[in-house]
Amino acid sequence: MVERSRYFKISAFFILLLAHVSSFGQGTWERINIPTKQYLKSVTFSDSLYGWAAGDSGTIIHTSDGGTSWAFQDSHGYNEISDIFFLNRNLGWASSLNYTTPPFGTTLLKTTNGGTDWIASTYPGEDIFITCILYRDSLNGWMGGRPHALVKTKNGGADWTQADIDTSILSFFPVLSIQFFNDKYGYASGGMFDIAGVIWRTSNGGGKWYAMDAAEAPADEVHGLYIIDSLNVIGAGGDPDFGFGVGMSRTSDGGIHWNYEELDIQGNAYDIDFRNRNEAWAPLGPKRKLIYSLDAGTTWKPVITPDSTAIFDVVFPDSLHGFAVGQQGAMIKYKPRVIPSVDQVSMFAQEFTLGQNYPNPFSQHTKIKYHVPPAGLYNKLKSGNPGGRLILRVYNILGNEAATRTVDDISPGEHLLELEAESLPGGIYFYQLYLIVDGQSVPVVPARKFILLRTPSKG
Repeated sequence: MVERSRYFKISAFFILLLAHVSSFGQGTWERINIPTKQYLKSVTFSDSLYGWAAGDSGTIIHTSDGGTSWAFQDSHGYNEISDIFFLNRNLGWASSLNYTTPPFGTTLLKTTNGGTDWIASTYPGEDIFITCILYRDSLNGWMGGRPHALVKTKNGGADWTQADIDTSILSFFPVLSIQFFNDKYGYASGGMFDIAGVIWRTSNGGGKWYAMDAAEAPADEVHGLYIIDSLNVIGAGGDPDFGFGVGMSRTSDGGIHWNYEELDIQGNAYDIDFRNRNEAWAPLGPKRKLIYSLDAGTTWKPVITPDSTAIFDVVFPDSLHGFAVGQQGAMIKYKPRVIPSVDQVSMFAQEFTLGQNYPNPFSQHTKIKYHVPPAGLYNKLKSGNPGGRLILRVYNILGNEAATRTVDDISPGEHLLELEAESLPGGIYFYQLYLIVDGQSVPVVPARKFILLRTPSKG
């Protein structure tokens, strides 16, 4: 989503690894009560508990209990808030659009105490309407907007400079979404209705941006982006008129080339976010439907929204929590599918142990100790789980699965597993032991972390 806050929060991911069991297959959505009927344009979460939603008439609402209850925050304004983004539980930004009183433009809002107080400043440019905000840290941030704006700050929003964009035919269109994979690689998307959609890419931290080839561009805006990994990115859009279908733009080479596919589903995808590595959701706005994919965006199916609400923005702070917002105070909450065998697994999970890898850090190979419960206990668990097996999953710091290793020796006692990581880039990773239950993988130990080092090549 994000993201937006669809940009993974590392702290939330780490808590997720330590505390939850994975759900399998698509869940359902339910309408929840919130204290406003205003059109909500944007929703963001810093973790599974702390979230904010914003929209028309300066509305900002906040939850600190995972969406169970929501309360108003005072934005000190009455203009539409088009986007809201929080870096953590305290530090957040929002854009308020003034279409009514000259000089027209954007008022930027900033909070350092979770939205208890919002400080307003005028964006230095008339007739520029900021539609998306993303901060990489407390100082470095990006914003996009209409009619054409892709700007960066290096001092927390005190000053903004226009990005250096190539001069292709698609370069200077409205920007609707910005996402970064890491410090170097980032993407932005946008376009104009019935003229062209566009996705930009950068490989040097935003020092230079390049628009997609016009021959590969869709005919309408690309509203949302999701970065699957360093090479694979998906953009969501479409054409709501004349029965045209939802459009998905995909790259598998880091944005050099794009493939556009029009789904056999009428409407326009206004956002996109992934619940886990395979399950994705996109809202279709006035079509009052959501579409979902269980194969990383390859195929999609539609479902009607709860109460037939018009939903435009969606975010998953982790795989068990999802929220989406839209018109007339609509907010829906994701309900993950329950795994029937979770209780049984949790009874015995504490009997498994997973040791810290050695050496750590390492560059090619490392060894990991793990312990399987005594025969009677493990066999009892396995008897209710035909074909049961153990696997080791490795995740990168963004929460994407980087490697999977079947654990061959599942006899009772302590064992040593050697992990090869020659194909992985350097960085921080998490690894965790899973038991396969009824075809679903359930974590049986807390996650551990390792550091993979790579020696720079000599040129």
